[in-house]
Order: sequence, then structure tokens, then C-alpha cells
Amino acid sequence: MEDAQDDFDPPGTGQPMHTADLTSHVVEIARIQPYERNPRHGPNPEYDRIKDSIRSNGLDQPLVITQRPGAANYIVHAGGNTRLLILKELFEETGDERFSRIQCVFKPWCRESDVLLAHLRENDLRGSLTFIDKARAVHDAKQLLGKDLGVQEISMRRLETELSKAGYSISRTSICLMEYAVETLLELVPQALEIGMGRRHVERIRALERAARSIWQQRCTSSDSEFETVFAALCCRYDGVNWDADVLQGAIETEIAEEAETSIQTIRVALDAEIKGRELVIPEFVPIKEPPQPERQGDGDPVTIEGLDDHEEGETGVKLAGEAPVDPLEAPIHAQDHPDDPIADASVSLIDAGQSVPADLKSLRGRAWTLAARIAQRNGIGDRVVPLSGKGLGYVLSDVPDHALADQLDEDAIAQVCLLWWQ
Repeated sequence: MEDAQDDFDPPGTGQPMHTADLTSHVVEIARIQPYERNPRHGPNPEYDRIKDSIRSNGLDQPLVITQRPGAANYIVHAGGNTRLLILKELFEETGDERFSRIQCVFKPWCRESDVLLAHLRENDLRGSLTFIDKARAVHDAKQLLGKDLGVQEISMRRLETELSKAGYSISRTSICLMEYAVETLLELVPQALEIGMGRRHVERIRALERAARSIWQQRCTSSDSEFETVFAALCCRYDGVNWDADVLQGAIETEIAEEAETSIQTIRVALDAEIKGRELVIPEFVPIKEPPQPERQGDGDPVTIEGLDDHEEGETGVKLAGEAPVDPLEAPIHAQDHPDDPIADASVSLIDAGQSVPADLKSLRGRAWTLAARIAQRNGIGDRVVPLSGKGLGYVLSDVPDHALADQLDEDAIAQVCLLWWQ
């Protein structure tokens, strides 16, 4: 170890060294302070291992330190806060002089933002920062860079450029996500963030909030401020070590459904479409008079479907053989043809119907829609099958019984409800 006269300057003078080059000297540990803006907010998981190593072998590399203008003491410049705290702890525990004075590399002071970003780079390279730790550091850097550059508010584009110049390249998209985590989520789900909620989860919550706000504006009469209150309350309610975004989404769907006085299934479908950025239009129910026209084969001959009631499909609807046109929902059930199947006309598989079955998607959707509506009408709930032209199965179910019914109905009743809806 070098002698005390090798310190940077006499204790208490507060005069920084005037040199443009990095210089190595021995400094008293009492004169070095941890950097108060250290990006790492939680304990270092490697603390005990590092302490054992320093106790046995000393520092494997010198600390890099700097000194603010006019300050009496030094601060850690780029990483090393954990090692500094361990050295102070070991000196208090052992009184060993080898822990009281350490070899350091001095780096001249430039700007506060430079020191913060140096710590951020060092910690990020070690892979030891959570998403919220990095987000807070970038948020602080934004404030400091604004002051250093003499601007009241630094734009995202300018911030991206300045961070890149400082050796910390990050996209504007990531910066915006970090700002959302710090300014919005940190107050609502602090526990989930501190234990390691990552970028993917933050992205999902942000998308969920935007989509839910849009559905709220479309379907609810309450104001945006009411939505913000509901969203914040639900986030706080489910914050914790067992954070689950699916639980939060389900709670938001329930709140919107109650506020809009509509079924949770309708809200769930609408919210999912909003999150995925696709337009979903569910028309009001109109009694089925004529299913979509299937593709015709041959010289204009209508398609026939074996296994169902023999019929011809004309321009006015479904025509049973030798009879006047009738509504497909009113077509009679020929139980005698299928004695073991009370709804045989609706359960015949289109796949087994033979070569005459239309293979185009539009026709198959039309048949699925027709059969579902017939089953529903025969059980007194025909208005629950809503046509959905050109999408999915060709229809959706409205007001599907909620799982909460299991707590309200007896076992036999809930079994009947479930059986009906599974059909």
C-alpha cells in the first residue's frame, strides 16, 4: 500500500485534482461515498460472495472515483458501490488497516448525467438490474440531461440521441415504456415491479389499459377519470409477489361489463379485439330468414347436403322436398329417421355429409350458424346466437352464463345450463 501522502489532496480541502488523465492513487475509505443515484435499488444478490472474496484477497481491481466541484469527499464514478460498502463494513468489523485505504483511479468531473449513465452502463453490463431499476435510471438521466443542456423538457428523440452519445443505446419505444413504468405503474404495482416484473408484462399492462379505456369510452357513460380510478384500484388490489396479469384483465372486464350493463363475454371479445388491433363488429340479432348462399356446382344446380332434411336452397330460403319454402329455424325434426338422436337434424357432421357438401369457408360458416341457431331456438334461447358474417365460426354466443353461476345455482341446475351451452 502507498503512503498517506499519495492521497489526491489533503483531507477537507475539497479541491479536485486538475488533470485530464486518469490517475491511480491510494485514498482513505472514509473519504469515498457511494453514489446516491445508484441505479440498483435492491440488494446485490452476490453481496456475500463478493465480501468473502475481498476479505480473503482484497480488491481485484481499483475503484473508479470522481469529485464534484467544491466537494470535500469523493464518490464512486462507475459501479463499485457494493465493493465500497463491503470495504467499509469489513473495516468496522475487523479494524484491519488494509481495508481503511484502497487503490483508486480518479476520473475528472464532467456532468452529473455522465456519472449516472456510467453507473447504468456498468450495472447493465453485469446483467444485475431489474426493468424498473433501468427505467428509474433513464428517467433520472432525462431530468439531468435537460438541466445539463439547458432545456426545460427534453424530447424522446433528443433523449435517445444523448443516451447513445453517452454509450447507452436504447430505442424511443423502450424509453416510452420505461417512462410509463416509472410515472404510472410504480405507484400502482410497486411490489410486482421490485420483484422483477419485466418489459413484457409492462407492455401488456400498457396495452390492456389503452384497450380498456377505449371500450369504456365506447360503452360506458362514466367519465375517463372514473375509469382511471377503477384501473388504479384494481392494479393496487392485485399487486404482490404473485402478480398475474390475467387476473387483472378479468377484473377489468367485470368492471366494464357491470358499468356498461352488458355481458362479460361481450366485453371480453371486444377487449381482446381492441388489444390485438382488429375491428370487431357484432351486429344486433336479426331472426334468421335465409342463410348465406353456398357455392353452386355444375350448371347452376343448387348444392344438396346429405344427412340433413332433403331440401333445395332457392332464392327465398330453404325448401323441403315437395313442399313450400320454410324458415330453416322452423324446419321440422324427423326423430323417426334418427330414433336415438332428438336433435339429429342439427348434429349431423358436415364432414360426413359426402361429396356434395360445400367446401368453401363462407358456406361452412353459414351452415354452422344455421345449426347453432336451430339448437338454441329449440331450447328457448334462439336470440343468443348472433350471426358474425365472414369471421370465426360464422356466429357468436351472447350472454353466455358466467362462471359465477356455479356459486348461485344448485348442482342439477348448473349441469343443465352447461349441457345446453356445450351443445
